[in-house]
Amino acid sequence: MSVNVRLLLTGLLACSMVLQAAADPLPSWNDTHAKTAIVEYVASVTDPTSEQFVPVAARIAVFDNDGTLWSEQPVYFQLTYALDTLKEKAKKDPSLINSPALKAAAAGDLKTLMAGGMSGLQEVINASHSDMSVMAFQQSVKQWLATARHPKTNMRYDAMIYQPMLELLSYLRDNGFTTYIVSGGGQQFIRAFSEKAYGIPPQQVIGTALHAQYELIDGKPQITKKPDVSFLDDGPGKPVGIATVIGKKPIFVGGNSDGDFEMLEWGSSNELPSFGLIVHHTDAKREFAYDRDSHIGKLDKGLKQASSRGWLVVDMKEDWAKVYPKTP
Repeated sequence: MSVNVRLLLTGLLACSMVLQAAADPLPSWNDTHAKTAIVEYVASVTDPTSEQFVPVAARIAVFDNDGTLWSEQPVYFQLTYALDTLKEKAKKDPSLINSPALKAAAAGDLKTLMAGGMSGLQEVINASHSDMSVMAFQQSVKQWLATARHPKTNMRYDAMIYQPMLELLSYLRDNGFTTYIVSGGGQQFIRAFSEKAYGIPPQQVIGTALHAQYELIDGKPQITKKPDVSFLDDGPGKPVGIATVIGKKPIFVGGNSDGDFEMLEWGSSNELPSFGLIVHHTDAKREFAYDRDSHIGKLDKGLKQASSRGWLVVDMKEDWAKVYPKTP
């Protein structure tokens, strides 16, 4: 074989590989049933000649955040932010640590803190999140994300975003879907990074919210975060948040835990063709393996009923070729 022919064949092979990669909208997904089901659904609802066709205006896709778009173990990342922030505040004002829950939080004693239930966690959120403007809070979150590291992976928390889900978000948007985050996590916390991380602007983030108040501070209008939750966007709260903010039922719903069950159920009740997706954490080597007995992201009811309800369970170990953007 001559040198010219060999170079030509090499060039053709390279072009073929590039075209193949460009044609694959989900390159980090293995060629399993999960990928096929997603592609077939999107094709059916975007084809004007299909009986399953859905107009662009109705192509609403909603996704949970923790455990669905990024990792959530060993504790929710927002809780880690709250603990780190509380410790920094306590250095300046030790009087803030005035309850058993806050003492446990400041000491990093998660076992004692979690044993106190929601009331103890609410104390931590109030002490670390409230009495500051939304703008100052979001800037604090961005600074934390730029420096904090996960205890197991030593990665930045905003690097522990799932590459396959990033591809899915882009694929849906490329096909006329509007993508939203609907999370039990803090709305303003997620809004601080959602556009940069996921391509989802702040106005398309629905989450748990603290009370807020309009104030003039030094002559400047501010929205200030106040203690206590005004809206809990979890479980049955998620369909309420969707109905209140979006005003339409989603046709594509992605979650990972029983906290997403009602949102999946709500989307499935759509008269339009719908798709429910559950991320099942089965990969202890590349991420974490947990479901029914987990203290974080418990998946029991959803796992039992997924098949009968027609929801796709994505097996992270089997269906994903890679987990994080920078990992093989």
